[in-house]
This record gives sequence, structure tokens and C-alpha cells, in this order.
Amino acid sequence: MAVKNCPTYKNNIIENMKKHNFSAGPCILPQEVMKKASEAVLDFNGLGLSLIEISHRSKDFVAVMEKARSLALELLGLEGKGYKALFLQGGASMEFLMVAYNLLEKKAGYLNTGTWADKSIKEARLFGEVLEVGSSKDKNYSYIPKGYTIPADLDYLHLTSNNTIYGTQIKKFPKTNAPLVCDMSSDIFSRQMDFSQFDLIYAGAQKNMGPAGTTLVVIKEDILGKVSRKIPSMLNYKVHIEKDSMFNTPAVFPVYVSMLTLEWLQNLGGIAAIEEINERKAQLLYSEIDLNPLFKGFAKKEDRSLMNATFTLSEEKLKDEFDEMCKEAGINGLNGHRSVGGYRASMYNALSLESVGTLVDVMSELERKA
Repeated sequence: MAVKNCPTYKNNIIENMKKHNFSAGPCILPQEVMKKASEAVLDFNGLGLSLIEISHRSKDFVAVMEKARSLALELLGLEGKGYKALFLQGGASMEFLMVAYNLLEKKAGYLNTGTWADKSIKEARLFGEVLEVGSSKDKNYSYIPKGYTIPADLDYLHLTSNNTIYGTQIKKFPKTNAPLVCDMSSDIFSRQMDFSQFDLIYAGAQKNMGPAGTTLVVIKEDILGKVSRKIPSMLNYKVHIEKDSMFNTPAVFPVYVSMLTLEWLQNLGGIAAIEEINERKAQLLYSEIDLNPLFKGFAKKEDRSLMNATFTLSEEKLKDEFDEMCKEAGINGLNGHRSVGGYRASMYNALSLESVGTLVDVMSELERKA
């Protein structure tokens, strides 16, 4: 079907002139969240003041922080199970440091599945021995290592659940007696699982939850206080827990938008509902990648991410034409990371099935014309 004649193209591009946002991060957000957030910037709760100019100690914002933290635990099924939710600053990159500062006494295990996992290893080595229990670096991180051995004497095991750059995702998490730490920056709240298997989860908001500027940390309190080193207050999880994420001025706007996004997800039916939608989006796109001879997937099929589909053109000479067709269809943010090349379609929670359909229509049209 020609792009200009397909219903998806007409409905989404000609009538609404809304871009199909496949950007890897900062992420696409629900339109109703964007609307409420923009209104709050002008007048928050009828105060006659903007959200970004009121005190973070005011009852109006304290209520926002409390609700955001509560919703995070509720959606993950961790309420009343000894966990605390925090909204901190510094991005997931700060958590690379904070995790090791707070938990690493002697030796930690890390699964190296991509650029961000590799960076977290670098930071952890400043504090103690780090063992790479497995790595997929040998094949440019195109797969998830399996069958690796986990030593019994680890302070914790660190995983990265989804690898944004390479389009891989852990489908089955290992069993271990050590505390399990997971960077879920690019697939948090996107699929169901037993989140109580993790002792610490962290996620930069800008990949699937809100704008850049805040990081969700969900932590089981009983894993803290076991290292002998003194921890600076700003890097100490216990301090942030004691101060209810208000030890210093929080990132007010990102926390508020994250709260709105979590409300949107809850009203949609929670993680179970969005997982079903995400699976449909991924199946639609990966089917086209596999059936269309002009495209080739990067990640190993069994390890493909529901959030980030990476693929390349089989004929480089078609790149300019494909890029122009995508632009004409209102498709944005499709370029792959420089370390992989090709294309990357990030299908975060707020991206519609219709947007994925538009991309598939363009890919199909390219095959017809080739």
C-alpha cells in the first residue's frame, strides 16, 4: 500500500500533523500528560502560580512527591514489602556510582550487555572488586549472555534489563542469593514480572516515564547499612529515604510529569495492560523486519527488545529514499546509535500502535518501489 494512500498516514499526518516519535530518549509522553503538565506550568492547582515557581516544601508539591512514590510501588506490586521509592537526580549514570558506594564492600558481579552496563562497571571498580559474570561485547552486544556462573560471595549482582542502543532485553532473570540490582531505565513499567526478585531498581525517567531530570530508585531497605565506608550525605540512600526524597530540592517538574505518566498507566490498566499493547507493537514491527528483504534485524531474535527495535537496510543505496519517505510520513527519531548504525525504533509505552503501523507501511512501500 502506498504511504500517501494508507489510512494511518492520512489520519495521523495529514489531519493531525503529529509526529510519530520513535526517539530513544527523552521519550514520547502521552498527550494527556503533556496537556496537564503544560497547564500546571501556567497555573498549578488554581494557586495562581506555576508549578515551577512554588516551594518544593509546599503542601501542593509534597502531595505530588508522595503520590509519585506511592504509584511507583503500587504499579510494581511492591507496596508493604519493605521497599521505598525515591526520585533522585543525576540520571542513571549517578546510580552507577551510588549503587557501588552504598552496597559494594568486597566484590560485586556485573553482567556486561552494553554501553551503559560497561559504564556502570567502570564506576563500581572505584570501590571494590568487580567480576564480569558474562559479556556480549565479543559480538557488539547483539545478544544476552546465558549460562554464566554466579559466585556465592557477591555483595550484589548488577544487571541491565534492556539495552537501548543495541535493542536487546533480558527475558529471564537469574536466581541468586546475592542482592539483585537492575538498571531498568529503558523498560521500566513496560512488562509484567515479579519485581520483588530485585533488591534495588533504578531508572532514568526520560526513557519511559517522564522528562529528563529525575531518576526513580526503588530499594529494599534491609540491604543498606552494610558497608564500612562513610558515605557522603548526597550519595547515601538512607539519607534520601529518611528525608522522603526531599533531602535537597528535587527536580519538581520531572517528578510531576512522572507522577502524571504513572497515573495515566494506572488508568490504562497498569503494567499488564501496557505489556499487551507493547507486545503487539513489537510483533508488528519485527514481522516486517523479518519478512521484508530490504531490512535486517541487529539483535539476536530470542533477545530482541520490546522497547527498542534495531535494524539496518540490506542495500545502503536505499538510505536516502527511505529517510525521505520517513520524513514525509512524519516519522521522527529513527536513526540508530553510532555504535550500531542503521535504525532504531523506540516503542515506549506512550507510542501508539498506529505510529508503528505508519513505520511498517513506509517499510512495505519501500519494498514495493525497489
